[in-house]
Amino acid sequence: MTKVRRGGYVFLEWKGDHSPRHVHVYRDGKLVLKWDMENRKSMLGSGTRRLIGLIDELESEGKL
Repeated sequence: MTKVRRGGYVFLEWKGDHSPRHVHVYRDGKLVLKWDMENRKSMLGSGTRRLIGLIDELESEGKL
């Protein structure tokens, strides 16, 4: 499991989780977004431009 905190959010990604590859995003202990990393779209919830930017940043840094 990968757990990263950034910008007031907690990003969780489980290795070996079901397809497609995705990340769970929490804020204040509540799930706010489940983001499909392969198809770059929401699986649950809606992401702001800032939140999607944080996901892109973490992925480019190799943290997700």
